[in-house]
Amino acid sequence: MMTRSHCNCFITIFFTLLLHTLASPPHHFCKQDQRDALLEFIAEFPTGESYTWNKSSDCCFWEGVTCNPRSGQVISLDLSYTLLNSSLKTNNSLFRLRSLRHLNLMDCNLQGEIPSSQGNLSRLVELDLWDNHLVGEVPVSIGNLNELRVLSLGGNKLSGNFPIIFANLTKLSFFGLNFNNFTSTLPVNMSEFINLEYFNINENSFFGPFPKSLFLNPLLESVDLGRNQFTGPFEFPNTSSLSSKLQFLNLANNRFDGPIPESISKFLHLSQIYLNHNNFSGSIPRSLSKLANLTDLHLSNNMLKGRVPGFLWRLIAVTLSHNYFSSFANPSKDPLIQMLDLSSNSFQGPFPHWICKLKKLSLLDLSNNLFNGSIPPCLRNSTVSLIDLILRNNSFSGIIPDIFADATELQSFDVSRNHLEGSFPKSLIICKALQIVNVENNKIKDEFPFWLGSLPSLNVLILRSNEFYGPLYHRHMSIGFQSLKVIDVSHNEFTGTLPSHYFSNWREMTTSSEEIDQYYFASIGYTTPWNTYHTIYYESVYHSMEMVNKGVEMNFERILKDFRAINFSGNRISGEIPESISCLKELRLLNLSNNNFRNDIPRCMSNLKNLETLDLSSNNLSGQIPQDLGNLSFLSYMNFSHNLLEGPVPRGTQFQRQTCSSFLDNPGLFGLEEICQQTHVPNPTSHQSEELSEAEEQVFNWIAAAIAYGPGLLCGLVMGHIFTSHNQ
Repeated sequence: MMTRSHCNCFITIFFTLLLHTLASPPHHFCKQDQRDALLEFIAEFPTGESYTWNKSSDCCFWEGVTCNPRSGQVISLDLSYTLLNSSLKTNNSLFRLRSLRHLNLMDCNLQGEIPSSQGNLSRLVELDLWDNHLVGEVPVSIGNLNELRVLSLGGNKLSGNFPIIFANLTKLSFFGLNFNNFTSTLPVNMSEFINLEYFNINENSFFGPFPKSLFLNPLLESVDLGRNQFTGPFEFPNTSSLSSKLQFLNLANNRFDGPIPESISKFLHLSQIYLNHNNFSGSIPRSLSKLANLTDLHLSNNMLKGRVPGFLWRLIAVTLSHNYFSSFANPSKDPLIQMLDLSSNSFQGPFPHWICKLKKLSLLDLSNNLFNGSIPPCLRNSTVSLIDLILRNNSFSGIIPDIFADATELQSFDVSRNHLEGSFPKSLIICKALQIVNVENNKIKDEFPFWLGSLPSLNVLILRSNEFYGPLYHRHMSIGFQSLKVIDVSHNEFTGTLPSHYFSNWREMTTSSEEIDQYYFASIGYTTPWNTYHTIYYESVYHSMEMVNKGVEMNFERILKDFRAINFSGNRISGEIPESISCLKELRLLNLSNNNFRNDIPRCMSNLKNLETLDLSSNNLSGQIPQDLGNLSFLSYMNFSHNLLEGPVPRGTQFQRQTCSSFLDNPGLFGLEEICQQTHVPNPTSHQSEELSEAEEQVFNWIAAAIAYGPGLLCGLVMGHIFTSHNQ
């Protein structure tokens, strides 16, 4: 029998549950038409059958699906990074989801055109089709989506004009057409995008004048017009109603000219300005000093001149390279700068000692100027955070100060083409992140720095044209130089022999480039904000760098990925060519010329299947040229001249394409009739060689690129020089 207390308890529980039910939103119950539309949509793609949606469960709980909690209508669909691998059809069931407000198909490998029933999704607030393979023009129906706040069509292959229908999208706050193939001017009046905060059309072919009206939109925070073909002067509307929130402005890689306007200072919140790679002239506007939030100013590759104002040294990143600046004011306060590029100007005088006060310096590039005097020891104060130190092609003299005991972040060190002397700085052994060392064309007198072989990331070592001496081998080298890609120690005074196992541990040259690069990129893992500056700064240099080898140009991308080179020419190295050379299966260029190598050319060199250039000239090599070298299909240039070789020249196609100069002064060689096109002169004489063109006798003419990596694929380039093998 139920007692009063039991009854009261029951009533309490009942009303508690009732109140809870009334207060809580209804449970998701996916509508049948919504469920069917989703299933039909995913089934239209090759990967659809394997998608992870559980057909027996409520579709509102499927991955990437969000429903209105009361109506059960799908309001959001996020399939980003799902490899759909096909096109969106015009009658796709996706467009039956009429309540859809957020659609994210970013990086889904979509192909074909954007379908025109797209406009049926009239409630869309966000449409993200970034990083697919979409082609054609933007359909007119997009103009029907007048509720859109976010439109991201970047990273595709869309083309045509700037769609007029965009004028209907007055609620847009995020607008991205970057990395496409649009070719047109922008509308004269862009002031109707009154809610626009972010505008990005980077990397297209838009042209015409600077879109002044864009800057009348009051909420505008970020504008990226970089890498287009805009021309003419850079001017803002003459009004007080300019956007007061603008923080980021990128006009880099266009064709703007004229002066940088003083009126840029009206945008008081600007923090980052990129005007590099244009045709701006005149001086740096002093009004920039009013921008209290400015941190980054990039003016490289213009026609600016005059004196660099001292207020710039309070910024974080300043790049002024490839201009006509001749002097700069010293900072009035302690400078804050972390990235400083003054390269390729007309600066002169001693090393700026105020740089020693920079405690967070990451990049210092003073290359290609007229600086002179010594490199001050006080620079050690700035090396703790230093990543790139580039002082090449100046007139610095004296010794290289041994200042790297705390430089654990240093990746590239380039003091080439100066007048430096003395010893090689041994404190570089501390720099475990070091990737590039270039001291070419100085007067450094020291033994071979074999201890650099212990640096795990060293890719490029250039000691060319100095006064290094002694053997290239040390017993501690047996575990070293595992990451080396390019080594040039030519034109020094190295002596001694190389043991047969000399190259056996040079892992970067022995293993597939793709495998090594994947491992390397995965292991390097940079996360610091500085790499953003580093990437943007060197981005344009990547595309201009090339390596030239006997007239064959190789772009920087290829150097980065697969170029491997060894240049030991112009020394006094003796003994046999090490058999372990055959381990270097990724080697592209090998120059052992002008040494005292003797005995036979190792037959195992025929294992170097990727070899493109081989120079063994001016040694004491004897015996025959290995016939198997004729099977190296990539070997386009070779030189065996001035040796003691004998026997038949290999009959391979690559050998038959060489000139007489490649076999000069080897009296015992025969079979040169077809090569020399002279039936009566089987081997050219030294006298006849004088008639050969300079191009035929030149062994190498190459630009060596130093390589630095960063987040994702890569992060930095630090040097480029012409290397020639003529006597210096």
